[in-house]
Amino acid sequence: SQSEQQILSSQLECVQSIRDGVLEEAKCIESDRVMLFPQQGSGAETQTQSAFRLLQVETETLYNKGDSEDLYVTNILYEREVTKREVTGAEVTELVWKLCLAHSASYETADLFMTLVFELRHLSLEALRALWQRSSFKCRDNWQPLIDALPSCATEACVVLMKDLIASGEVEEDKVEYFFWSFAFIPNPTSGMIESLAPLLKSPTASQSCFLGVTALVHRFCSAHSSCGVVPAVQSVMRTLGKFLGGNCTMQDSEHLSKMQLVLKAIGNAGLAAASLAPALSSCAALKSHPMEIRLAAVQAFRRIPCSVRVSDLLSQVLM
Repeated sequence: SQSEQQILSSQLECVQSIRDGVLEEAKCIESDRVMLFPQQGSGAETQTQSAFRLLQVETETLYNKGDSEDLYVTNILYEREVTKREVTGAEVTELVWKLCLAHSASYETADLFMTLVFELRHLSLEALRALWQRSSFKCRDNWQPLIDALPSCATEACVVLMKDLIASGEVEEDKVEYFFWSFAFIPNPTSGMIESLAPLLKSPTASQSCFLGVTALVHRFCSAHSSCGVVPAVQSVMRTLGKFLGGNCTMQDSEHLSKMQLVLKAIGNAGLAAASLAPALSSCAALKSHPMEIRLAAVQAFRRIPCSVRVSDLLSQVLM
């Protein structure tokens, strides 16, 4: 049939001359034939001839050490010049307005947004709260630049403001989740951040992202402070989790089962701070009347607890 016949055929032939591993000359002939009506044998053909010849070889340019005076070794994290002047709330408000007016897919918008993030880090909590009152408006497509910039701010003042917005219900649910997940990436958390977030765990509507985000923040804090167990803010979080846990993970119904699994996962997330709950976790894992998924979750909750906390009793009870 016509569909089975070859409509296009091409051929390329090249002759190369190489001396001492260097290509000196290449001559190529390329032929392309298109059969528009194969049954009638009609079509078109083109032929291209090309020739390449080596003209000269330049010696390798020597590296000039003088060019490296302004170079230095660093990591690949984004760097920005530290702002030496005092940043005012009025300036940041104007910046938010500029973001609203800028085109969403422009380099200007990206630069303005990055500037907003860095300037938020210079504002106090009072200045941030005043800024929110002036700049909580929505731009085109319901975009709120301040809401998107706060999680990248990573200062204690920004975290406290985010907590206030969560508690007051001033942000949409998807943004609340965005807030919580961002806590795990704060590079240098403070006890003040943990203290402000701890009450959120006591809310009956506290979500999975709330438990995991706050305890991830605790873990990062404890990774930098070996004696974090004596910090009141950390103790407050662990007391709240301990109350959910009870003495041995006692549950009443399937709803409590799901909540207990979440609490156990959050305890495992907390790491070093969870050492005080090791006895309760052991009892929870050892009680054979508990569902197997709860017992396993209790064992997994030990994953970040340091080896200095003895778990031999746990292992002997679970393996019996």
